[in-house]
This record gives sequence, C-alpha cells and structure tokens, in this order.
Amino acid sequence: MSDSAADLKILRPPNRVRYLKLIAVFKIAKGVLLLVLGISILFLNSRAVWMDNLSDWVTDEILLEHSKAVHFLLNRLQAALAGGGLLRATGYLSLFYSAVLFTEGIGVYLQQRWAEFLMVFATGALIPLEVRHIYYRPSITAVLILAANCFIVWFLYRVLKREPAEAATRSPKLIVETR
Repeated sequence: MSDSAADLKILRPPNRVRYLKLIAVFKIAKGVLLLVLGISILFLNSRAVWMDNLSDWVTDEILLEHSKAVHFLLNRLQAALAGGGLLRATGYLSLFYSAVLFTEGIGVYLQQRWAEFLMVFATGALIPLEVRHIYYRPSITAVLILAANCFIVWFLYRVLKREPAEAATRSPKLIVETR
C-alpha cells in the first residue's frame, strides 16, 4: 500500500472527521481526569481532617491499625499533605493543563485549524517526557498513552499537511483607465 496522503484511507474526509472527533473526545476525557485530579489535590491540601478520617477508616474498617505498611503509607500521605508547596503546584499545573486539553479537544471537535496546530505542538512537546517516563518506569499504560499521543501527532500533522490553509479571498485588483 502506498504511503502517499491521497491513498491513505484514514485521511479521506468522512474518516478524517470521525478520527478528529475521536481524538477530541480523548483529549476532553484526559482534561476531565486532570481537572478532577487538580481539584482533589488542592482540596485535600487544605483539609487536614481528611487525614484523620482516612486514618480512622483504616483502623475501623480494614483492621490493619498495627500494619507497618499502612502506617508507612499514611505517614507518606500526611507528609505530602503537610508539605504543601509541591503538592499545591502540582494541583495548579494539572488545572492549567486540563484547560489546555479542553481547549484542544473542543477546538478540534469543532474542526478549528488553530486547535489542530495547538494539539500537534502541545502533544508533541510532551512525547520526550513520556519516553523518559517509560525508560525509568516502564508500564503497559504508559506505552499505550505514548502510542496514542504519537498517533495523534502523526495524524494531525498529515491532516494539516494535506489541507493547506484557506487563503483569504481578496477581490482582484481592477485597473481603471482614465482618459
């Protein structure tokens, strides 16, 4: 099968629109997850009561109050919540990136060219970080996310390359003769 853009079935208009909408829904779903994560991090950061409730739940329901592993995990969670600075920055960063993902997703769903450019650059810029993450902490989920993001960058690049920007329509200049 030829690799030219004209021969790729995926880039034909009905399929292209279907894939663009699927990519947009994927980005919006990632944005929702990051929004929930950011709000929960910022909410948990300001609530010391949550730590007490979690400790009581572990003691009452799980019946592991003397477990070294549970104490270690609770102490780590308490230290992370008490530190505040890094956790708060992570919460704000996840809220910011969720806004970027919502902007990309909604713009691509509405088939806006600027959103496709934004998605190519924003997604492509994070691929080296994902590769580094896979190098140090390999997992199937990370590989699948990397593959999905590589497909998104490749697909949108091909779409943008195939469809040149619509030139602004200008009225032709008329030369008027005067006598």
